[in-house]
Amino acid sequence: MTGYGAAKLTNGSLTINVEVKTLNSKFLDLNLRTPKSISENELTLRTLVSDILERGKVSLSVDVQNESETELKQKFNEALFVKYYKEMEKLAQKVGANESEIFRMALASPDVIVNTNSEETAKSNWEDILILIKQALEQCDQFRIKEGKVLHQKFEGYIKAIGNYLKEVEVIDPQRVEKVRNRIYGNLKQFVEEEGLDQNRLEQEMVYYIEKFDITEEKVRLRNHLDHFAEVLDEDQSLGKKLGFISQEIGREINTIGSKANDSQMQKQVVSMKEELEKIKEQLLNVL
Repeated sequence: MTGYGAAKLTNGSLTINVEVKTLNSKFLDLNLRTPKSISENELTLRTLVSDILERGKVSLSVDVQNESETELKQKFNEALFVKYYKEMEKLAQKVGANESEIFRMALASPDVIVNTNSEETAKSNWEDILILIKQALEQCDQFRIKEGKVLHQKFEGYIKAIGNYLKEVEVIDPQRVEKVRNRIYGNLKQFVEEEGLDQNRLEQEMVYYIEKFDITEEKVRLRNHLDHFAEVLDEDQSLGKKLGFISQEIGREINTIGSKANDSQMQKQVVSMKEELEKIKEQLLNVL
């Protein structure tokens, strides 16, 4: 589920900014961007994020700035730079390449530039950083809760719509069975004289044929699944996966009704139910 949270602390020349962003994901996919000096606390952060946000693609960034620092924010490993430069110079001379870019390439080589930006400041202010991270995560969680309330109303609308289309199917069903019966009987009369029809056999075949199109069980199961979906929707705990399973069952019953329909009016209701179900599946990606 998408969400956003941020927290900031300013204390004299010290400024700490924490930002949390979340996107949809079936599992917890955490991307941490923090000063290296607090990287030893990564497990603590992952546990904290898991406890509050549970799952999702989460981006957590911590930025620490201390304006009172007067030393350079970057240092250079001069000995390593010289080694890179000399090796590149040898290679360039060996193949007759232009040497004008060697300085830039050596400077950009691994570990030549050492970033010292507020590393010690971050480590000494870990407790404050942790408090800010909790605040940002809680804010992000509240953001998702608000979004969840909107989704709850949407799901109720989709389920109600499918239920209304199911009512139309229930009205059409008896008429459909009678249409099938009359069509079979009418087709037989075109080829066989009525006196030559074995009425008992005809009724047996009719019952067999009509039973193949019977959707009584599917209607009952679909209604039960819709009620179950609504019940689970009102539960407090994480329910995304459970609703996903129920929506699969709903889709199965709708498809079976469609395959047995043999009636244009009923097929229209089935198509409408499928449209609402697709909306449910799309929005379920936003549910924990």
